[in-house]
Amino acid sequence: MSPVELRTIAAWTGAPVARASRPAASISRPRYEQLARRVRLLSWLSLGWMTVEGAVAITAGIAASSIALVGFGLDSVIEGMASLIIIWRFTGNRVFSHFAEQRAQKLVAVQFFLLAPYVGFESIKVLATGEHPDVSWVGIGLSVGSVVFMPMLGIAKERLADRLGSAATKGEGRQNMLCAYLAGALFVGLLGNALLGAWWLDPAVGLLIAVVAVREGLDAWRGEGCCVSSLLDGAGFAEDCCEDETCAQSGAAL
Repeated sequence: MSPVELRTIAAWTGAPVARASRPAASISRPRYEQLARRVRLLSWLSLGWMTVEGAVAITAGIAASSIALVGFGLDSVIEGMASLIIIWRFTGNRVFSHFAEQRAQKLVAVQFFLLAPYVGFESIKVLATGEHPDVSWVGIGLSVGSVVFMPMLGIAKERLADRLGSAATKGEGRQNMLCAYLAGALFVGLLGNALLGAWWLDPAVGLLIAVVAVREGLDAWRGEGCCVSSLLDGAGFAEDCCEDETCAQSGAAL
């Protein structure tokens, strides 16, 4: 039955039409290993940045009683954990393991859920009590750095994720982009408090961090990746794939 006929029947009955995803272009084993090394390098860069960013943000946040800044620092710690997971995923024999990909995908998704409860609770408490955070110029400078650096890492990882068919890598790239968005929101909140005395912007940004973290966590958990053997030229590189495993990524130019 043709796609046109399927859409016509769906229109009459109201039934949804399943969309088949195109498999990603095939890739040689050496090329796959090369791309995996790039992912590891980017994750190491992320880990280094997140270590510094998390330590500075949490320290400055505690000093200024800023829940948004502390939440941003905790997000950095969680993103660092996600980077470690991706480094683990693309090291040794796990490079060609679909089971390792699935485990890494779920572990990355869980990182988002670890952040939301604490930041959400503390933000609501600050709004309820009216506790005013102090001005933090260190936090403002840190947020500017993240706005500039994080998108570069996030975009690079998401592009590699499409070429590798790795939902776990895409999830880490989304965390980097989330970090950039939250850094922008943090900058507005901290600057508003410093220049206008708009103290409520700080916990409002904290609530935003919590909500976005939950949404991104759900997206990362439901994300679909490719079975490695469906990408590689030849067979026998990913024996742990299920027989009905299909590639859920769109075609990529390699």
